[in-house]
Amino acid sequence: MRTRYAIAVAGLALLTALIVKTTAVGDRQRDEALAAAQGHLELPDDPFIAVDRDAMPRSEGRRVTTGVFTSVQVNVDGLGNNIVGDAANEPSLAVDPTDPSKMAIGWRQFDTVTSNFRQAGWGYTTDGGQSWTFPGSLDAGLFRSDPVVEADSTGTFYYYSLGVPGGAFVNDTFRSTDGGQTWGPPIFACGGDKAWITADRSGGIGDGHLYAFWTDIFSCPGATGNFNRSTDGAFNWDPELPVPNTIQWGTLDVGSDGVLYLIGRDPGGGIWVVQSANAQVAGETVVFDTFDLVDLGGSLSSGSGPNPGGLLGQAWVGVNPVNDEIYALGSVNPPGGDPLDVNFSRSSDGGATWSAPVRVHTDATGYQWFGTMSVAPNGRIDAVWNDTRNAGGGLASELFYSFSIDGGRSWSADVALSPPWDPLIGHPQQNKIGDYYDMVSFDDAAHLAWAATFNGEQDVYYLRIGGDTIFEDGFESGDTTAWPETVP
Repeated sequence: MRTRYAIAVAGLALLTALIVKTTAVGDRQRDEALAAAQGHLELPDDPFIAVDRDAMPRSEGRRVTTGVFTSVQVNVDGLGNNIVGDAANEPSLAVDPTDPSKMAIGWRQFDTVTSNFRQAGWGYTTDGGQSWTFPGSLDAGLFRSDPVVEADSTGTFYYYSLGVPGGAFVNDTFRSTDGGQTWGPPIFACGGDKAWITADRSGGIGDGHLYAFWTDIFSCPGATGNFNRSTDGAFNWDPELPVPNTIQWGTLDVGSDGVLYLIGRDPGGGIWVVQSANAQVAGETVVFDTFDLVDLGGSLSSGSGPNPGGLLGQAWVGVNPVNDEIYALGSVNPPGGDPLDVNFSRSSDGGATWSAPVRVHTDATGYQWFGTMSVAPNGRIDAVWNDTRNAGGGLASELFYSFSIDGGRSWSADVALSPPWDPLIGHPQQNKIGDYYDMVSFDDAAHLAWAATFNGEQDVYYLRIGGDTIFEDGFESGDTTAWPETVP
């Protein structure tokens, strides 16, 4: 199938085609496309520089503790030491549902901060995240970006990665059947820039299906849309289909009944949740039968503040497995002088109507950026974000957390999970720390992959949030406002 898209496109020719395409659909889309080309176009500006990682300086690998929460550095050498002079950001996480002690994190790996040439870095753990092994990069020496790591219900891991051979956007999928320790060869998946994937773990007829969507204007050559599906574990992908309203900068989830949900912003800034009831039926062409405009109280933002070269957060959709309520969350720019909030909305009727947007956090100042959400099997909603509330008008950020056990109708008191860190240092010739974090929730804990600069450079961290001790009192009393005072 790869030969179908084997079009070597130079970077200048690609941008020219982009301008022509978007002009045909109007000035608004054209302006959006050009802005994206300036700030988010994933093309290598620097050549690959071979680096002897063993010869690079070392410092102590970081374990950053705030209260009962400890973040463990992932991109370390075999002795657990930090490798000085490289960078890692934009992490994504997969947890084996059959054995949560096995996890893998993928990230954008910069072997040297003197170059913005990035690769598909990864690490894995077999002890629940207490220690990590960082073998290097998949397809070492080849430019890769936008990593998304996912697990299906059998524990097979998938690493979905953007490459740009000849300047053309092409996504490949790597498979792992040993918890991310080793990976098979890349499998062509079409795709494009700012892609995301999810696996159906519903236990229904679509269990094991993989779904992907990406930014339409940055699709692989010859693509007939910005969504596709694999029904055989990523070995083959169906022909591409257009997503209604050409949404982008979003995520996907699958309900307990196998219904597929996508969320993203349209070129004008509106946020939509799109559904497909028949995506779970192999052999049928996917039909997007419902699409709803969701008011999150603002729009997604990029290119400013604490992440000047990237997104300030993407939109997240989650489905409650207990009652199939649909949840939407994102870091959005609200009306007024407050630059960014993490807001939430809920639908209890299949997406027909949505609740008024609710601010998840208590503080109404500063940037609450990289808002990230996941939903546990018991229906608990977990949310994290970076927060500048204590920076005195600056951009130093702390990682914060809140949870809800009543479908987002109320939220626990938000609590800091990390000390402050500076998001404007450690840039690997590219002034951002990526475009997202990633979190996976279980009943007893939420597992988070995130990036920060505690070593004076960009590194990837793993954090386990929760456990019976933390969630117990909130569930028993039903009073989420009492937490975190109940944390020992």
